[in-house]
Amino acid sequence: MSEALAETKSFFKSIRVALAVSGVLALLAGIALLVWPVKSAVIVTAIFASYLVVAGVVYIGLGIFSRAKGGWSRVGHIVLGLLYIVAGVIAFFNLNVAAATLALVVVIFIGVSWIVDGVVALSLLGSDGSRVWTVIYAILSIIAGIIVLFSPAIAGFALWLLLGIALVVLGIVQIIRAITLGKDEKAFTSGAAGI
Repeated sequence: MSEALAETKSFFKSIRVALAVSGVLALLAGIALLVWPVKSAVIVTAIFASYLVVAGVVYIGLGIFSRAKGGWSRVGHIVLGLLYIVAGVIAFFNLNVAAATLALVVVIFIGVSWIVDGVVALSLLGSDGSRVWTVIYAILSIIAGIIVLFSPAIAGFALWLLLGIALVVLGIVQIIRAITLGKDEKAFTSGAAGI
């Protein structure tokens, strides 16, 4: 077997493994979101709280050890780092409340974003070639944003459910891609070996 053919097979195998692993992880994450929505939200919040603590330590380190930055910049990094650490520690003390708060903030942000997106679409109406579709999009976006803002708990649950379903579907598709790539590898390498 030639060296190029061996490298090609190794390349295909690496891609297949990466696709399969990412597919299995997405599938498992999606199943966890659907079966244990509250526990998985708490786990996501714990990961986010861990990130805050680590980022806080990094910012404090930048403030203390950076010689290139000025005094106020260093103080700012230290203060920001302390705020991150405090936020992370507070989140760790009551992960359930932190998860609910994080979900509420994200859902409200999405609702406001949809409203703003609809208003922006309407403001660009004069320069858009498809006025009817722009108006339909803007109205739907504004209505969706208002619905989300008036029922954030239902919207949060629906988005979490949609995320779980999407991860399950994407995981299955990735696994299928890994399997079919194996067939493509055999066809490619057998064609390359005959040349």
